[in-house]
Amino acid sequence: MPWTEKHRPKTFAEVRGQDLALEKLKTFVKYFGIGKKAIILYGPSGTGKTTLAHVIARETNSEIFELNASDLRNKIKLKEILRPAIEQQSLLKRKKIILVDEVDGISIVDRGGLIELLSLIELSRQPVIITANDIWNKKFSQLRKKSELIQLKEIDYRTTKDVMIQILKKENLFIKNEILTNISTKAKGDLRAAINDLQTASLVQDPSEILFDERNKETDIFNALRLIFKEKPTNNLLKIFDSINLPIDRILLWIEENIPLEYQKEELVKAYDFLSKVDIFKKRIYRQQYWRFLVYQNIFLSYGISSAKENTKTGFTSYKKPTRILKIWLNNQKTAKIKSIATKYASYVHIGQKRVMREFPLIKQIIKSNSDIQKELKLNEEEINYLEK
Repeated sequence: MPWTEKHRPKTFAEVRGQDLALEKLKTFVKYFGIGKKAIILYGPSGTGKTTLAHVIARETNSEIFELNASDLRNKIKLKEILRPAIEQQSLLKRKKIILVDEVDGISIVDRGGLIELLSLIELSRQPVIITANDIWNKKFSQLRKKSELIQLKEIDYRTTKDVMIQILKKENLFIKNEILTNISTKAKGDLRAAINDLQTASLVQDPSEILFDERNKETDIFNALRLIFKEKPTNNLLKIFDSINLPIDRILLWIEENIPLEYQKEELVKAYDFLSKVDIFKKRIYRQQYWRFLVYQNIFLSYGISSAKENTKTGFTSYKKPTRILKIWLNNQKTAKIKSIATKYASYVHIGQKRVMREFPLIKQIIKSNSDIQKELKLNEEEINYLEK
């Protein structure tokens, strides 16, 4: 039997690393009927979203009706399966909880399933718990409005290690401390993955010979912005850009564009002050080749920007793509044409390209005024169109 199932938490006391999320979930179920009818548990894989739903059902003596959204992508199936469960009380227990697991899957082939789920939530007489890895897809905007949101954090490696030690005690097994540390750090907050690796290690004579894979957890820019702008600044933010598949210059533009959407007055001043420091270190890095300054650039851009806010932010913010990216691209296109024309002109009249670039406003007028010169230089259509502007 997989240890992830055998040692899955069954009580509140056994849940580790998600205290805040657990308290919010308790409040939602206890006071169901007063506020929203659905709650969304979202966060990375292996952080205990489904487990929390089963624990709250067990602790409140509730029947749990579970379905996986990836198998229920259309309106008809949701009506046939989910509607009766939502409308009927439990026959065997005091209460009932509806669990819609992995709602991300409902958007893969969306044939009205998501719209039907929204309408069923409105009709529900039972608490609806929804899980998702990433709930910020624009298709889920209405679902977010109708639901409370609870973010589950990646499990700290020390907590992960402690959970593994407890499992080994129950199994009457022993594995060296350094191996447990290796497994817990490489899991990168994925407790389920760590327990799977632990079970694998327990099956071999010398676990130190196993090369455990480091989990590749790539964060998209939108989630990174939410962590920086909305959450409390923590040391985990210092490595947030390591998991984003974007150059640091592009990330800087994203943050610059969206600071005004989250910060006001003094917060705004502080945030832009940290951003200016990022720019200062960026110039020092490129001009003086002081690559060790990259660490300061990352600190100001992540922890610094996050610490500029007075309190944690709530609610959903639709972040914008940086307009400066388009402006930079357009400017690069313009510069590329100037360089191309200058190179041809310099080669034809036997002078340096730098001199042509310095005198380009005058040279441009000369070339523009005579179509024969344009032919001699073999300018293409795009280069001629640029001269005409």
